[in-house]
Amino acid sequence: MNETERGPVSEEPVPEGPVPEDQVPGDPADRLAEVFDLVGPLYRRAHRKVEQDAPIEGLSVGVRAVLNMLREHGPMTVPQMGRTQALSRQFVQRMVNDAAARGLVESIPNPAHKRSVLIRLTGEGRAAITAVIDRERAVMRRIGGDLTEAEIAACVRVLSSLLRLVGDVEVD
Repeated sequence: MNETERGPVSEEPVPEGPVPEDQVPGDPADRLAEVFDLVGPLYRRAHRKVEQDAPIEGLSVGVRAVLNMLREHGPMTVPQMGRTQALSRQFVQRMVNDAAARGLVESIPNPAHKRSVLIRLTGEGRAAITAVIDRERAVMRRIGGDLTEAEIAACVRVLSSLLRLVGDVEVD
């Protein structure tokens, strides 16, 4: 059987499922560590799955993140984007530069700050991120088909809470 028949080779082990109840540690910190151990591989695999099922050439995960932030929040400065995503200002600037070179974003004057311009989506950028989001949602519908709304809501609530708890991390 070749790689195409088996699917892509993964460098990350796939967890076998939740820890059986009789093996669950008593300390909630142990269970939360299990959540953190699953989030990274889940995020990376979900992006790979979307890229495999509906490739969009040249739109990196970083550029996608910039475009999506601007879609959700409107024009933002590079430092604002960095803080929102807990990424360094330098990394965000590189992603903005990549997106600008492709005509996906543009700089506009910032009335609140003369030296820190606002970055906004162009029409082409809005079309690109809309296409990506639509494709991602189609993949997520297939992947999450057996999850209930209550399970998804609980997951979002827990992950949002964890994100708030570590929200004061320095990124620059």
